Amino acid sequence: MHRVGVLALDGVLPFELGIPARIFGAARDEHGSPLYTVATCSLDGGPVRAEADYGLTVAHDARLLAEVDTVVIPPSHALGPIREEGVLPEPLRAALAAIRPGTRIVGICTAAWVLAAAGLLDHRRATTHWREADRLQRRYTTVRVDPDVLFVDDGDLLTSAGVAAGIDLCLHLVRRDHGSRVANEVARNCVTPPWREGGQAQYISRPVPEPAASGTAATQAWALTRLAEPLGLAELAAHAHMSVRTFSRRFREETGTSPGQWLGRQRLDLARHHLETTDWPVDLVARRSGLGTGASLRQQLQAAIGVSPRAYRRTFRGGA
Repeated sequence: MHRVGVLALDGVLPFELGIPARIFGAARDEHGSPLYTVATCSLDGGPVRAEADYGLTVAHDARLLAEVDTVVIPPSHALGPIREEGVLPEPLRAALAAIRPGTRIVGICTAAWVLAAAGLLDHRRATTHWREADRLQRRYTTVRVDPDVLFVDDGDLLTSAGVAAGIDLCLHLVRRDHGSRVANEVARNCVTPPWREGGQAQYISRPVPEPAASGTAATQAWALTRLAEPLGLAELAAHAHMSVRTFSRRFREETGTSPGQWLGRQRLDLARHHLETTDWPVDLVARRSGLGTGASLRQQLQAAIGVSPRAYRRTFRGGA
């Protein structure tokens, strides 16, 4: 049982505070048994002020953080002194220092300020809310701040952008720990997309809209069943009963990308699924995904998320 500890600081945002319990708490194995326990603490075990007009009581003090496998720090609207002075209050500094080596640490949104002030982000890649990214980079020049992604996975240290990006990050961790089947089930239970578009370094993808009577969604759904086949623009337009020009324009309006780019992304997503769920050789995965050859798959996966098929398979099947 993987243990998750959530640190609630004064001024905590209730929405983000609830994300870990909601996402990790919904993860179940094939027998319906929970895969995580989630406990929440404050620094002294007492109530904390929420950013909303109420307080919160918790069951643990910060000693919890030294006992868990993953520590999650949600954002707070009371981080002004940390942001202005770059110094952690002694109780918070001591709590973070007591975390065992090898513990996975997650900062949601502006909690990146806490991690940076603790020195945990030095010479590492991170993200935060887009409004805070430039300021964080100016104060902590050794941190490689990426403002254009939903989250950053730097191994045992992970950070997310604002608000709902914390959901994306927690789903990513479930997927990393237990594979796409469990993460997709959690997403369905929480009525949220299992992956969202969020930058080249993310293990996420754009969800496909539900088929509709008009537009290109029905053609997208049709194409998803034929990704291993050659699919030209003219064939896609004919299925949608549109001219090529109209189809291309409508498709970009609805998806934000061209039909060719969308097909490439979906084929790569299918290849990732095969890498997670089968023992097929890389060449077979590439053919079954419409990517042609193993060399093509290696090149595209490296360009998209910076890993080889072998490394990707090892990452996502290791905990499955």
